[in-house]
Amino acid sequence: MAKLILFNKPHGVVSQFSGGDKRATLADYIAIPEVYPAGRLDQDSEGLLLLTDDGIWQDRIANPKHKKPKTYWVQVENIPHAKALRALLEGVTLKDGPARALNARLIETPEVWERIPPIRQRKHIPTQWLEMTIDEGRNRQVRRMTAAVGFPTLRLIRVRVGEWSLGLDSVDPIGPGQWRELTLPTATGGRNKSR
Repeated sequence: MAKLILFNKPHGVVSQFSGGDKRATLADYIAIPEVYPAGRLDQDSEGLLLLTDDGIWQDRIANPKHKKPKTYWVQVENIPHAKALRALLEGVTLKDGPARALNARLIETPEVWERIPPIRQRKHIPTQWLEMTIDEGRNRQVRRMTAAVGFPTLRLIRVRVGEWSLGLDSVDPIGPGQWRELTLPTATGGRNKSR
């Protein structure tokens, strides 16, 4: 059986086990040998990061060719209008090519943990939460997409990757800095171990 770790990565943690240059890394939270991230989550983002000890599962989860959907709760500056949401769904042009959301909708402020440090607040500028799903995962893609339609991202929480989630709507969610271990059937068709 393969291991799958569902980790709720806090803000400021680097998505690697070493080389944090005095920043927190995965090693500060996860003491399981031979697991590696299946994808990345930038230092400023929070939420679900998957890790596995199986190279084939790592590829199935992280490789963009598999189009694994990733869902984010995104707090943006100002209140996006229908035209901005439509643009996210129809596609925006980024420096590295077009990008579109599978889903983009306004949501009520979710019940989530306080971010440390807190986001910047401007007294006369409101904020709004969106739920966005994409099936790529280019560097800072969601942030660049919301900025492209005029609504900069202030906070980004990944809540789901494929069939796995933080369970924030359940009675037993995975809190920030916490992780849960699952097992997957050993993948077939090539190398097994990640490294």
